[in-house]
Amino acid sequence: MTQQHADDQAPAHMLVVDDDPTNRYVLATTLARGGHRVTTAEDGTRALELLRTAAELPEIAIVDVRLPDMTGFEVCERIKENPVTAAMPVINISASAISADDRTRGLYRGADAYLVEPIAPGELLATVTATLRYARARRRAELLADRLHLLNRATLAVYSATDAHELIRATTQGAASVLRCDSAVFLHTPQGDALVAHTTTKRQGTASTADTQVHPVPAPEGRDDAWPDTPDTTGITDGLPDRVSLPEPLGDPAGRRVVVGRAKSDRPPVVILVPAHAVVLDDDHQLLHQLARASALALEALRSYSEEHALALTLQRSFLPENLPRDARADLAVRYLPASERAEIGGDFYEAISTVNGLVVAVGDVAGHSLDAAMVMGQVRHALRAYALEGHPPDAILSRLDHLLTSVEPGTAVTLCVVLIEYASETLHVANAGHLPPLLRAPDATTVYVEEHGPMLGLGLPHPPALQVTAESGSLLLLVTDGLIERRHIDLQRSLDSLARVLAEAPLPPEDVCDELLDRLPPDGSDDIAIMAVRLNAPEETGADRPGPPEDRLRG
Repeated sequence: MTQQHADDQAPAHMLVVDDDPTNRYVLATTLARGGHRVTTAEDGTRALELLRTAAELPEIAIVDVRLPDMTGFEVCERIKENPVTAAMPVINISASAISADDRTRGLYRGADAYLVEPIAPGELLATVTATLRYARARRRAELLADRLHLLNRATLAVYSATDAHELIRATTQGAASVLRCDSAVFLHTPQGDALVAHTTTKRQGTASTADTQVHPVPAPEGRDDAWPDTPDTTGITDGLPDRVSLPEPLGDPAGRRVVVGRAKSDRPPVVILVPAHAVVLDDDHQLLHQLARASALALEALRSYSEEHALALTLQRSFLPENLPRDARADLAVRYLPASERAEIGGDFYEAISTVNGLVVAVGDVAGHSLDAAMVMGQVRHALRAYALEGHPPDAILSRLDHLLTSVEPGTAVTLCVVLIEYASETLHVANAGHLPPLLRAPDATTVYVEEHGPMLGLGLPHPPALQVTAESGSLLLLVTDGLIERRHIDLQRSLDSLARVLAEAPLPPEDVCDELLDRLPPDGSDDIAIMAVRLNAPEETGADRPGPPEDRLRG
């Protein structure tokens, strides 16, 4: 016998409505001998009042058709019209309304069964049992459908989680909503940390709210090894680390049920805990197991994304300069932040080279996010470095890079701004190939964009001569990629104005400038960010051992 069938045979609370005291007594006695609990009412008004005020609704109503204040048909209709009692089965009985038309009318008006008095005790109990069996099966089906709907919502929330904290919160709330009880979840993040979350139900009058709290699980004292593996895959077992602290009854191993989900056998599991009384049927356990499995799969996806993102970031950083040159002409600071919403490697880059002509600094961006974009970025950066070390001025560097791209990587678009900072004067040579304009901050904190630019690289178009700009000692030059300021639905000029205001108010030195920019213009995670801040020192501070004027050594 299954658990569902055993439940079908369980005694029920019943309402008997009959104006005849003798009939009420006989019906109530017969039902009580069958193990049922009976509440009686002498007319329809009293019966409806009992249903409206009852703390516990009866499971079934047995209603006489001929009542003094209304017919049993009307009582049945009102029961079925009320959403609270609509699912309650009603059995009509009568000693006088016994014709086929009477029975038909009763069934059409909502009765689930119709018995003619006098009723044999066996027939009454058998009819009650059959009616209850059907009603309980229907209630179970409706409850399962409702819980499957809640499980679907919880699964969508779990799969939509962007990090482990959001995932454990969604899993905990999902388990609580599916079984309508407090719940707790334990898991390991992709970074190896352990988290536990639990709901706490707060009641205010007749209303209740559930608050979800997430806590890190402290590491074991005196040990640095991996977290011990928690329950096995099929899990109605316990075995959570002693460091996991939960409120009662979830904190008591004897008062809770544990369900475990794994994506792979060698991965730490997702553990869901609920009070033991909440898991009654096999369906309850299967629903929790499905949620645990979905959570484990979502966690594995986050883990894979984290590993892929870390690999992409490592590869990305391998394409960037390991060190910045130490040059007395300028103090340099850089920041590179990969797009947090992408696992692909990007094409943002920066470069700084001390050459015989001066200090060459550059920031660029290869279109797209892919390994191909990163490979192009590496080629462009190394070629830029080679051309700069050969002594070419910024505009010639751009022309040579453009020729390289159209020959080797046709169809690739690159934006790049190259600035040569002369050693012996306050002159900057700025060549911009479609990149965001460089921003200059004077010692008095006024800011100005160097807006002149030529076409982006890769189009095969000629590039204009570099623009010569005077920047006195103490000025700050800022080069950035578009990920710092470009936002959807925000005009670019507004973003550029905001960047200028932030730079005007930012503290020096360059390291602090970079931190201030990221703090006041927080990235939205949709694109990579490269920042280069250059504080210009006085030309005479570079020493007298430099070769003659830079302009004498520029090559066309």
